[in-house]
Parts: sequence; C-alpha cells; structure tokens
Amino acid sequence: MIKKCLFPAAGYGTRFLPATKATPKEMLPVLTKPLIQYGVEEAISAGCDTMAIVTGRGKRAIEDHFDISYELEHQIRNTPKEYFLHEIRSVINSCQFTYTRQNEMKGLGHAILTGEALIGNEPFAVILADDLCDNGDGESVLKQMVEVYERYSCSVVALQEVPKEETSKYGIIEGKLIDQSDDIYRVSSMVEKPDMDEAPSNLAIIGRYILDPEIFDAIRETKPGRGGEIQITDALMELAKKGRVIGYKFKGKRFDCGSVEGFVEATNWFYEKSAK
Repeated sequence: MIKKCLFPAAGYGTRFLPATKATPKEMLPVLTKPLIQYGVEEAISAGCDTMAIVTGRGKRAIEDHFDISYELEHQIRNTPKEYFLHEIRSVINSCQFTYTRQNEMKGLGHAILTGEALIGNEPFAVILADDLCDNGDGESVLKQMVEVYERYSCSVVALQEVPKEETSKYGIIEGKLIDQSDDIYRVSSMVEKPDMDEAPSNLAIIGRYILDPEIFDAIRETKPGRGGEIQITDALMELAKKGRVIGYKFKGKRFDCGSVEGFVEATNWFYEKSAK
C-alpha cells in the first residue's frame, strides 16, 4: 500500500560545519555509505519503489549519487574495485527518484508540504536520513510501521522512550496504549520540544512517519509554531484530535546522526557489526 517515501533533505546541517559547507549532511558517510542511502534501502525493504526527495541549494550531490557515473564505471569496469558499486547499482535499479526544491527553510511541516506534488493523493512514508535505524536481521523500522498502518489505516509515527531531561529535543506524545504486545498507542496530543516539566510523557517521535494525504491540508492550515517554523507535530495534532494518529514503539536501534556524538556512535556500531 505504501509505495512512495519522502525524504526532507534541504537542511543546512549546521552542527557539522565546516564539513557540510559544500557537502549535504545527508551525504555524510557512516563507513562507506552515505546516510541517505541507508534510508533509501530501508524504504525499499518496506516495499517503496519511489523516492521523493525534497532538496535545496547545494544538494546536487544527492542526485548525482543516485545516478550512473559513466566515467567512474568505465575506469573500474572489470577490475576488483567494480565490486564496490554493486550495492548502489542495486538501489538505483530497485526504485525511481524524483526531486523538488524547498526554497526556504520553514520547518519539517513545510518541507513535507513542498513534496506534495511528488506524492499525490496517496499514503506515503517519511524518513529523516539523519535518524539512522538498524534492526539487525529483523524487519526494518519502516517495514514494521507499514504493517501497523495496514492494521489501522491512519497516520503512524515512530516512538522511542527518551530521558525526561531530553524531551526538549523532540516532539512528545500523549496517548493511550491500545496494544501492549506491539507497543501501539492511540495518540491524543503531542507537543513540540516541551520543557521537561511540561512534557506529557517521555515518548518521543523520531524521524519515521507514515502519513495519509490528509496531512497536506492539515499542514496548510497550520500556523508557524515554535521557532517560527511550520511543525509537523502541530499538523498531526489536528489529526490526533480525530483519533487519526497511531504511535508505535519500534523494535530496533536508532542513532541521532544529526549530532556529532550520535554520528560517531553509529559509525562505531556499524564498524563493529561489519567486523563480526
């Protein structure tokens, strides 16, 4: 049912300056693979065959990565180094890529709305590439969420428990546990980056969503919130009031690769995993 995955990829990546001055943060490599490729592979594992990428100025490297490099391929054809391109070739052959630009940085909600022309009137997934998830040999986080969507037919957000003192970094939900065995919540409210003493829970929304197309109208009606940006949590709040948002505590490990600490942790994790 979910065939398209949207990647908001227009942000500046200021926490990684000067590395991101000329290199998109989504192209920063964990080992030998850029962050956005991990996300695309996760989307493919969940059944998506169209990647809709919202980019901005200075992001051409993303388009080039998911394209054929004739000169490079000619140089290494029939050599042992050709092996290193097998993985990205498989990705390119497994899906199609569409692109549009977000001209102004007005928040995640605005970035998702910018991608409406690429999505159309159908449910879709959203992956934030700097939230890198790994579930070993089990089902990917997005595949788990697709199965939840198929059960409830409404928007689904990925949840992770965080320390109370870190709630100010996330969108935090309030909800009722409706399936204890699968850690599924009916979301009744959510708050963007609340102070610790104002957070309704310690269940944080991380960078995985499945959204019904009704979200686009909700975003259009959403006024700028915290930081003067159009927050996706504010738009989802309107759907939650109608009982149209499910929260799912996913199975797997998540790394915040939008921070230097999380990026280093992910690099060490995947290195140790590859060495086994």
